[in-house]
Amino acid sequence: MSIHKLPNQLIDQIAAGEVVERPASVVKELVENALDAGATQITIDIQTGGKKSIKITDNGQGIAKDELALAIERHATSKIDSLYDLEHLGSLGFRGEALPSIASVSRFKLTSHQAEADMAYCIRSDGGQITGPEPAAHPPGTTVEVTDLFYNTPARRRFLKTDRTEFLRIDELIKQLSLSRFDVGFRLAHNGQIIRHAQAGEAEPLIQQRISQLCGKDFMEQALHIEHQRGDLKLSGWVAKPNWNRARADRQFFFINGRVIKDKLVAHAIRQAYQDVLFHGRHPAFVLYLSLNPELVDVNVHPTKHEVRFRDTRLVHDFIFGAIHQTLAPARMQEQTQAAEPSGQSFESVPVQNRMAFGGGYNSGQGGGSSPQSSLNYLQQMAARDRQSPLAESAHSYANQNENSQSLPSQAQDEDIPPLGYAKAQIHGVFVLAENKQGLIIVDMHAAHERILYERMKQRFSDDQLKNQKLLVPIQLNVSAREVAVVEEQGDWFSQLGFEITVTGEESLTVRKVPAILVQANVEELLKDVLSEMVALGSSTKIEAAINEILSTMACHGSVRANHPLSLMEMNALLRDMENTLRSDQCNHGRPTWTQLDMKQLDKLFLRGQ
Repeated sequence: MSIHKLPNQLIDQIAAGEVVERPASVVKELVENALDAGATQITIDIQTGGKKSIKITDNGQGIAKDELALAIERHATSKIDSLYDLEHLGSLGFRGEALPSIASVSRFKLTSHQAEADMAYCIRSDGGQITGPEPAAHPPGTTVEVTDLFYNTPARRRFLKTDRTEFLRIDELIKQLSLSRFDVGFRLAHNGQIIRHAQAGEAEPLIQQRISQLCGKDFMEQALHIEHQRGDLKLSGWVAKPNWNRARADRQFFFINGRVIKDKLVAHAIRQAYQDVLFHGRHPAFVLYLSLNPELVDVNVHPTKHEVRFRDTRLVHDFIFGAIHQTLAPARMQEQTQAAEPSGQSFESVPVQNRMAFGGGYNSGQGGGSSPQSSLNYLQQMAARDRQSPLAESAHSYANQNENSQSLPSQAQDEDIPPLGYAKAQIHGVFVLAENKQGLIIVDMHAAHERILYERMKQRFSDDQLKNQKLLVPIQLNVSAREVAVVEEQGDWFSQLGFEITVTGEESLTVRKVPAILVQANVEELLKDVLSEMVALGSSTKIEAAINEILSTMACHGSVRANHPLSLMEMNALLRDMENTLRSDQCNHGRPTWTQLDMKQLDKLFLRGQ
């Protein structure tokens, strides 16, 4: 076949294959056009999941009569005029492909009325054959009607799912767009029945009401507000507490400069922030908004505009991770009340003879797996040094003075009661019962102590992270040229973690020293994973994750075991340490460490007052 130019209609249909995958794709493009047109109210009417009809009406600025035909020509747009506009993009759309692509695979009608015009006009397209414009009756704004989608491309139509499935995709899309613009009202109807109606308003009560409607009232009750800024980067929104998690990733909404996106780098940063506080196999929930200079992000990556590319991937990754990590760090009991200065001794500083009741030392044969003997010795040295510190000695002395006292501290004033209250009893050597101002506290003593030890070990290791060990036989790594470049660029970072890595060729590295805690780990496999991740995302937390996994195992070994009786002094010491430990709501594996039953819940259990 000789080289020839394709017909315009076929060009539009090929473009439609990239832009218009299903009815939800049509809705996305048309609603984004309405938002770009300044609409404050958008109505979406769907018939049979969008296969029969999609009708979208807005009250935006409208389209002039002589521009209607131009609006459904390829690469015709009012949103950019130069490369500068593209690099400083403030609109959702900019390619000028959506309308001609949609019109080429459907029966299409566009009706618009500019506020200053005498009347409205409409234009029609039947599979790309354009007629009009003609006078029409329409209030200020625009209506786009798309009927018989894919009627002229039956192969595409056969790939569509059931009406219900296609509508659920549209519903999820409108949910995302509703969360992106609180200043715009949305109304969604299917087969004549109103499904969603979100009222416009940027007042805090209206924002929370919309989020509750779209994400569930329980999400807002369990969400932590986040507001974090560094230079041109600003992250705001809500992240759910780790205890409120999902079996599926169906409550995850992320927006960049008002645009709905699904990005691997963003997902990785959020997943890392939840790493050791989320139960395995579960997914976090969040509604987050990232604002940054448009010059720092390229949205012209994919026709659907779901993906973006950051100029400085590591900066954005670390910023998102740090903001969420800090938000999740404070313990829940510190949020519930302004706690008085904790009194009493540390759980770790009880007398040596009593400490045996907590499960004793770090025996690698118990619980959560095994760890290298060298790592074990290293951590034991750190723990021994910590116990010899002046702070530990003073706490130890306090414990000795009170070890025979079984009475509770004075509770004359409610404001003096700590957030987790005072211990009352121990159940089956597993749970600690305590009373605070709200009611009953139940603590899983092993899980709570495990988190306390884990956080202390992380801090100790952080203080000594430059300690490394020279390998008897250096490790030779065959890697790509891009991975060698990463080692050269990030050499200081590897050194801070205790590695000594030398570039020995265009595609080869030699590892001579490793962190002492990783001396028995599979360093070759770990470094290959790290380098691969850094090439893809610009950063990696795999080394820290490997170290933390060992520390977590050691904390599990050293924490109090079930069926060990504790004195009231020891139980209260555990409660005070929980109040002073970050992320103490969950153990290292993401299990909850404590729960609260207030007086209303207790009354309900026993039908009191009913």
